[in-house]
Amino acid sequence: MAIDETWIERASSLEDCVRAHADQNEKQTYLCAEVATELARLNLYRLAAPKKCLGADVDPCTQMAVIERISSFDGSTGWNLMIGMETFGLVSPSMETCLSLIEDPMVVMASSTAAVGRAKPVDGGWEITGQWQFASGVHNAQVFGATVVKDPDRTQENPTRYYAMVTKGQYEILDTWHVSGLRGSGSHDVQITKVVVPEHRVVATLGYGSLPSMQLQMPLGVRLTFCKVGVALGIARAAIETFQQLAAGKTPRFANRKLQERRFAQRSLASAELRFRTSRAAMYEHAELVWQHAIEDRPLPDYDRAIAHLLASDAAQAAVEVVEHVVQAAGTSANQLNNPLERLSRDVRVVRQHATVAPHHIDDVGRVLIGLEPRGILMM
Repeated sequence: MAIDETWIERASSLEDCVRAHADQNEKQTYLCAEVATELARLNLYRLAAPKKCLGADVDPCTQMAVIERISSFDGSTGWNLMIGMETFGLVSPSMETCLSLIEDPMVVMASSTAAVGRAKPVDGGWEITGQWQFASGVHNAQVFGATVVKDPDRTQENPTRYYAMVTKGQYEILDTWHVSGLRGSGSHDVQITKVVVPEHRVVATLGYGSLPSMQLQMPLGVRLTFCKVGVALGIARAAIETFQQLAAGKTPRFANRKLQERRFAQRSLASAELRFRTSRAAMYEHAELVWQHAIEDRPLPDYDRAIAHLLASDAAQAAVEVVEHVVQAAGTSANQLNNPLERLSRDVRVVRQHATVAPHHIDDVGRVLIGLEPRGILMM
């Protein structure tokens, strides 16, 4: 497994900081600035960015492992890092004409493809208007990439999309993230009203660009699954470790033995560990195969694309099952608001719901495996 341990060590060094701010993230529904600053200081947001963008352009296994480690400290922080890492990895290769926006290594970017805004031609560039959902991490960003379609193209059946790169102060963050799971991810809406963006700041959309980047050598749909899996696995690992600590110290009501001595608890933990390790190993192994194709500049066959999505969707499902195993064995403790398992069980389900790793992709994978043409995300 090709993982650069240097980056794992950097992520691990933030454990105290991330844990210390997790409750505040949850309360205010976005990531604390202190944590975002540390993530930027260690260059973790730019792990997948081109080197010309002060990035490391590392392999997907290293990216997943870093996100997994941070997510094991706090799922919402891991989600913020994941989205920021994806934004730099897939948007910054298009920013050759506006690199000045991110030349400061402490700059954080956010973006959203959940909606398409309008770009109207005006003197000085393009007038941008729209509202974008799920802009995770935008509270700590200095630059926001808004997906837009230019007015001359709006009548086309599949118009070309662009990113309008808008700076802090030109967009409004709307308080719309009223949820139970991953509350601290800050996935609020962003609204832009008639902001003029110069021509050189309207760049190619997700997954394109002219700057050299190994990330663009991988299929976009596959690339988008990897880091979501990292968040899910991190939360699952945290659930296992939390249960181990609970079982060692808890004597259940009406019992005279520790929870760890119950056969049901032992079996639940073993089942959780098995499900975690098998899904994780399969995902990392296939990610390495995908990376090898990228290194050798070989297209990834449809079959291997399908397997990537199969394993990613299964890993997200596995993470939920891992948490359910230990929550069930933990008893009423897992329902207490001050018990980490309560938050972990809420957070992990949100990851599974994401469009890139949702369970329904398994059906589309089956089509490819049985010899039919790919569809949906498998075509990206």
